[in-house]
Amino acid sequence: MRIVLVGPPGAGKGTQAAFLAKNLSIPHISTGDLFRANISQGTDLGKQARAFMDAGQLVPDEVTIAMAKDRMSQPDAENGFLLDGFPRNVGQAVALDEMLHSEGVELDAVLDLEVPEDEVVKRIAGRRICRNDSAHVFHVTYNAAKTEGVCDVCGGELYQRDDDTEETVRTRLEVYHTQTEPIIDYYRSQGLVATISALGKVTDVTERAMEALKKSDEV
Repeated sequence: MRIVLVGPPGAGKGTQAAFLAKNLSIPHISTGDLFRANISQGTDLGKQARAFMDAGQLVPDEVTIAMAKDRMSQPDAENGFLLDGFPRNVGQAVALDEMLHSEGVELDAVLDLEVPEDEVVKRIAGRRICRNDSAHVFHVTYNAAKTEGVCDVCGGELYQRDDDTEETVRTRLEVYHTQTEPIIDYYRSQGLVATISALGKVTDVTERAMEALKKSDEV
Protein backbone atom coordinates (compact mmCIF):
# COMPACT_ATOMS: atom_id res chain seq x y z
CA MET A 1 0.00 0.00 0.00
CA ARG A 2 1.00 3.61 -0.59
CA ILE A 3 -0.11 5.71 2.34
CA VAL A 4 0.21 9.31 3.54
CA LEU A 5 -0.04 9.95 7.28
CA VAL A 6 -1.31 13.39 8.31
CA GLY A 7 -1.91 14.96 11.70
CA PRO A 8 -0.98 17.89 13.92
CA PRO A 9 2.18 17.92 16.05
CA GLY A 10 1.65 15.70 19.06
CA ALA A 11 -0.74 13.36 17.25
CA GLY A 12 1.72 10.48 17.49
CA LYS A 13 2.48 10.24 13.76
CA GLY A 14 5.98 8.88 14.26
CA THR A 15 4.84 6.18 16.65
CA GLN A 16 1.91 5.12 14.49
CA ALA A 17 4.01 5.24 11.33
CA ALA A 18 6.51 2.80 12.82
CA PHE A 19 3.79 0.34 13.90
CA LEU A 20 1.84 0.57 10.64
CA ALA A 21 4.90 0.24 8.44
CA LYS A 22 5.93 -2.89 10.34
CA ASN A 23 2.44 -4.40 10.14
CA LEU A 24 2.20 -3.69 6.42
CA SER A 25 5.84 -4.59 5.61
CA ILE A 26 6.48 -1.28 3.86
CA PRO A 27 9.13 1.37 4.59
CA HIS A 28 8.35 4.33 6.84
CA ILE A 29 9.59 7.44 5.02
CA SER A 30 9.72 10.57 7.17
CA THR A 31 10.86 14.03 6.17
CA GLY A 32 13.14 14.25 9.20
CA ASP A 33 14.87 10.98 8.28
CA LEU A 34 15.26 12.12 4.67
CA PHE A 35 16.95 15.34 5.74
CA ARG A 36 19.23 13.60 8.24
CA ALA A 37 20.22 10.86 5.79
CA ASN A 38 21.00 13.22 2.92
CA ILE A 39 22.90 15.64 5.12
CA SER A 40 24.95 12.94 6.88
CA GLN A 41 25.76 11.25 3.56
CA GLY A 42 26.76 14.54 1.98
CA THR A 43 24.50 14.17 -1.06
CA ASP A 44 23.93 17.13 -3.37
CA LEU A 45 20.40 17.44 -2.01
CA GLY A 46 21.73 17.22 1.53
CA LYS A 47 24.20 20.03 0.87
CA GLN A 48 21.42 22.19 -0.55
CA ALA A 49 19.18 21.51 2.43
CA ARG A 50 22.01 22.18 4.88
CA ALA A 51 22.76 25.53 3.28
CA PHE A 52 19.18 26.70 3.76
CA MET A 53 18.99 25.32 7.30
CA ASP A 54 22.27 26.94 8.31
CA ALA A 55 20.92 30.24 7.02
CA GLY A 56 17.84 29.80 9.21
CA GLN A 57 15.59 29.33 6.19
CA LEU A 58 13.03 26.68 5.34
CA VAL A 59 14.17 24.01 2.91
CA PRO A 60 12.40 24.77 -0.42
CA ASP A 61 9.70 22.41 -1.65
CA GLU A 62 11.72 21.38 -4.70
CA VAL A 63 14.55 20.05 -2.51
CA THR A 64 12.17 18.16 -0.21
CA ILE A 65 10.28 16.75 -3.20
CA ALA A 66 13.52 15.60 -4.86
CA MET A 67 14.59 13.83 -1.65
CA ALA A 68 11.23 12.08 -1.39
CA LYS A 69 11.30 11.06 -5.05
CA ASP A 70 14.77 9.58 -4.65
CA ARG A 71 13.75 7.62 -1.55
CA MET A 72 10.53 6.30 -3.09
CA SER A 73 12.48 5.04 -6.11
CA GLN A 74 14.55 2.67 -3.96
CA PRO A 75 13.85 -1.08 -4.18
CA ASP A 76 12.29 -1.47 -0.71
CA ALA A 77 9.57 1.05 -1.64
CA GLU A 78 8.66 -0.66 -4.90
CA ASN A 79 5.54 -2.28 -3.43
CA GLY A 80 4.51 0.56 -1.16
CA PHE A 81 5.51 3.05 1.50
CA LEU A 82 4.16 5.14 4.34
CA LEU A 83 4.91 8.86 4.11
CA ASP A 84 5.18 10.81 7.37
CA GLY A 85 5.71 14.58 7.15
CA PHE A 86 5.47 14.63 3.36
CA PRO A 87 3.58 16.15 1.67
CA ARG A 88 3.52 19.12 4.01
CA ASN A 89 1.43 21.43 1.80
CA VAL A 90 -0.86 21.26 -1.23
CA GLY A 91 1.99 22.07 -3.62
CA GLN A 92 3.91 19.05 -2.38
CA ALA A 93 0.75 16.91 -2.58
CA VAL A 94 0.28 17.87 -6.24
CA ALA A 95 3.94 17.08 -6.93
CA LEU A 96 3.54 13.69 -5.24
CA ASP A 97 0.51 12.88 -7.39
CA GLU A 98 2.47 13.79 -10.51
CA MET A 99 5.40 11.60 -9.42
CA LEU A 100 3.17 8.61 -8.78
CA HIS A 101 1.15 9.05 -11.96
CA SER A 102 4.36 9.12 -13.99
CA GLU A 103 5.14 5.69 -12.53
CA GLY A 104 1.65 4.40 -13.22
CA VAL A 105 0.72 4.07 -9.53
CA GLU A 106 -1.37 6.04 -7.05
CA LEU A 107 -1.98 6.52 -3.36
CA ASP A 108 -4.19 3.98 -1.61
CA ALA A 109 -5.12 6.01 1.46
CA VAL A 110 -4.49 9.13 3.52
CA LEU A 111 -4.78 8.60 7.27
CA ASP A 112 -5.75 11.75 9.15
CA LEU A 113 -4.88 11.43 12.85
CA GLU A 114 -7.33 13.63 14.71
CA VAL A 115 -6.53 15.07 18.15
CA PRO A 116 -8.24 17.99 19.96
CA GLU A 117 -6.00 21.05 20.11
CA ASP A 118 -5.98 21.20 23.92
CA GLU A 119 -4.83 17.57 24.02
CA VAL A 120 -1.98 18.36 21.62
CA VAL A 121 -0.83 21.19 23.90
CA LYS A 122 -1.10 18.93 26.96
CA ARG A 123 0.89 16.15 25.28
CA ILE A 124 3.74 18.31 24.05
CA ALA A 125 3.97 20.94 26.81
CA GLY A 126 4.10 18.17 29.41
CA ARG A 127 7.17 16.47 27.94
CA ARG A 128 10.39 16.50 29.90
CA ILE A 129 13.72 15.40 28.42
CA CYS A 130 16.84 14.16 30.20
CA ARG A 131 19.85 16.42 29.69
CA ASN A 132 22.17 13.40 29.78
CA ASP A 133 20.31 11.35 27.19
CA SER A 134 17.51 12.74 25.00
CA ALA A 135 16.18 9.20 24.56
CA HIS A 136 14.96 9.35 28.16
CA VAL A 137 11.60 11.11 27.80
CA PHE A 138 9.01 11.62 30.53
CA HIS A 139 5.66 13.39 30.80
CA VAL A 140 4.30 15.27 33.79
CA THR A 141 0.90 13.59 33.37
CA TYR A 142 1.27 10.39 31.35
CA ASN A 143 4.74 9.17 32.38
CA ALA A 144 5.91 11.18 35.37
CA ALA A 145 9.39 10.68 36.82
CA LYS A 146 9.45 9.16 40.31
CA THR A 147 11.23 12.29 41.54
CA GLU A 148 10.18 15.55 39.90
CA GLY A 149 12.87 16.92 37.62
CA VAL A 150 15.10 13.82 37.90
CA CYS A 151 15.52 11.12 35.26
CA ASP A 152 14.52 7.66 36.53
CA VAL A 153 17.11 6.02 34.30
CA CYS A 154 20.32 7.91 34.95
CA GLY A 155 19.55 10.61 37.50
CA GLY A 156 20.07 13.42 35.00
CA GLU A 157 18.15 16.70 35.09
CA LEU A 158 14.82 16.74 33.26
CA TYR A 159 13.99 19.88 31.32
CA GLN A 160 11.39 21.27 28.95
CA ARG A 161 12.65 22.02 25.44
CA ASP A 162 12.13 25.55 24.14
CA ASP A 163 9.91 24.26 21.32
CA ASP A 164 7.73 22.33 23.79
CA THR A 165 6.31 25.35 25.63
CA GLU A 166 2.58 26.00 25.28
CA GLU A 167 3.16 29.23 23.35
CA THR A 168 5.46 27.50 20.85
CA VAL A 169 3.11 24.54 20.48
CA ARG A 170 0.17 26.82 19.65
CA THR A 171 2.34 28.59 17.06
CA ARG A 172 3.22 25.21 15.51
CA LEU A 173 -0.47 24.35 15.43
CA GLU A 174 -1.23 27.58 13.57
CA VAL A 175 1.39 26.65 10.97
CA TYR A 176 -0.15 23.19 10.68
CA HIS A 177 -3.67 24.58 10.21
CA THR A 178 -2.46 27.07 7.60
CA GLN A 179 0.02 25.00 5.60
CA THR A 180 -0.64 21.30 6.09
CA GLU A 181 -4.31 20.86 7.00
CA PRO A 182 -5.48 21.97 3.50
CA ILE A 183 -4.01 18.78 2.02
CA ILE A 184 -6.74 16.85 3.86
CA ASP A 185 -9.42 18.56 1.75
CA TYR A 186 -7.24 18.07 -1.34
CA TYR A 187 -7.12 14.31 -0.74
CA ARG A 188 -10.71 14.13 0.50
CA SER A 189 -11.83 15.32 -2.93
CA GLN A 190 -10.11 12.18 -4.27
CA GLY A 191 -11.91 9.95 -1.79
CA LEU A 192 -8.67 8.94 -0.06
CA VAL A 193 -9.05 10.30 3.48
CA ALA A 194 -9.84 8.18 6.54
CA THR A 195 -10.00 10.20 9.76
CA ILE A 196 -8.77 8.30 12.82
CA SER A 197 -9.10 9.35 16.45
CA ALA A 198 -5.58 9.43 17.90
CA LEU A 199 -6.86 9.41 21.48
CA GLY A 200 -6.34 6.44 23.76
CA LYS A 201 -3.74 3.68 23.82
CA VAL A 202 -1.19 3.49 21.02
CA THR A 203 -2.34 -0.04 20.16
CA ASP A 204 -5.97 1.10 19.94
CA VAL A 205 -5.06 3.86 17.50
CA THR A 206 -3.07 1.38 15.39
CA GLU A 207 -6.04 -1.00 15.31
CA ARG A 208 -8.33 1.82 14.15
CA ALA A 209 -5.86 2.75 11.43
CA MET A 210 -5.46 -0.85 10.23
CA GLU A 211 -9.24 -1.26 10.10
CA ALA A 212 -9.57 1.94 8.06
CA LEU A 213 -6.87 0.75 5.66
CA LYS A 214 -8.61 -2.60 5.29
CA LYS A 215 -11.84 -0.82 4.33
CA SER A 216 -10.06 1.46 1.87
CA ASP A 217 -8.41 -1.57 0.26
CA GLU A 218 -11.82 -3.17 -0.21
CA VAL A 219 -13.33 -0.14 -1.96
